Amino acid sequence: MNQQQQLGDGRRHDDDAVLAEFLSSLMDYTPTIPDELVEHFLGKSGFHSPDVRLIRLVAVATQKFVADVASDALQHCKARSAAVVKDKRDKQAKDKRLVLTMEDLSRALREYGVNAKHQEYFADSPSTGMDPASREE
Repeated sequence: MNQQQQLGDGRRHDDDAVLAEFLSSLMDYTPTIPDELVEHFLGKSGFHSPDVRLIRLVAVATQKFVADVASDALQHCKARSAAVVKDKRDKQAKDKRLVLTMEDLSRALREYGVNAKHQEYFADSPSTGMDPASREE
């Protein structure tokens, strides 16, 4: 066996030890997303596993994905707000609240390959507030 194979085997052993330690730590960790919810959606997709560590691993990965999307959506919101505030400098001092919109969330999701479209709400309809008799249906 040459030196590179020995180094590769040593690294693989270290990686296996780290993975085993991580998986055992999942037994003590309570993720934000409940195990039952993860099991439900995994079951709907045809995956069933009695191993709680695997369920929690999926929950942790999902939690990270949601946190990343929310963080990116916040950045889109800040960028959008900064563009609006340039026009209204005096209002910036009064109102520093950010409003996350579906547009911000859709842009963040698009970066991850998820195409999210929201349905048209009643208030978005051009015929809102019109007399029912005058609407064209």
